[in-house]
Amino acid sequence: MNELPDCFYCRKDQRLHDLMIEIAPLRVSTLYLFKEQTYRGRCVLAARQHVNEWFELPEAELALFAQDIARAARAIKAATGAAKINYGAYSDKLPHLHVHLVPKYPNGPTWGSTFTMMPDPKVLLGAAEYAELSAKISRALAL
Repeated sequence: MNELPDCFYCRKDQRLHDLMIEIAPLRVSTLYLFKEQTYRGRCVLAARQHVNEWFELPEAELALFAQDIARAARAIKAATGAAKINYGAYSDKLPHLHVHLVPKYPNGPTWGSTFTMMPDPKVLLGAAEYAELSAKISRALAL
């Protein structure tokens, strides 16, 4: 039996739950709502397989991962009314392939430039707001 790496995306432990809320599994990834919501609707899409680089995915999974990104971004945009979705794939400190999907709005934070990875102060929502936003994105995934 293979031991899971010490990665919160693989272990789905408290470290993950402290930062994000699972919205839905997609074909080869899982979509999460990021708890920090300076950018309303910000999500993270994490590959289900533990790899760090895009090129480490088998070719068929790479294509499906790209489709998952497009599907998630379309759903986030539909659910939030965002003008643009920004994408960030870094994983310097967390070696697991994941993409930040960040809705941007004219006259909103950092419009016209790169989104701030860890804004200060943080914008956190109440449980009902997280549930409502997650549900809107989940419904839009089904379209």
